[in-house]
Amino acid sequence: QVQLEEFGGGSVEAGGSLTLSCVVSGYSHSDYCMGWFLQAPGKEREGVAGIASDGTTAYADGVKGRFTISIDNAKNTVFLQMDRLKPEDSGMYYCAAHNLGSGLCYPGAPHRVFRTWGQGSQVTVSS
Repeated sequence: QVQLEEFGGGSVEAGGSLTLSCVVSGYSHSDYCMGWFLQAPGKEREGVAGIASDGTTAYADGVKGRFTISIDNAKNTVFLQMDRLKPEDSGMYYCAAHNLGSGLCYPGAPHRVFRTWGQGSQVTVSS
């Protein structure tokens, strides 16, 4: 059974940094995509970043140059390094996975293709 578990959320002042981790267990597909999503209060969940098994990465326009997604295959962990954080980056961050490859591994991809989701990790950025 595939499981995703996020770590690393917390509170930080604007301009600060946080790193989120998503530990993956029970996943063996080679053509995977791992994504990070943000659900801000009162808003719909939106894609933030994605990384595919071929190394392709993609970012939402609002986080380009500030966020970095990476993966450590040896540790089965996906990271989201968030720098120069803004109050509008606040919300619940979820990691998610699918095995449909890099063609559907970008922030605007339909959320329904992500079959497995973590429980979420709260990030609060104060001004």
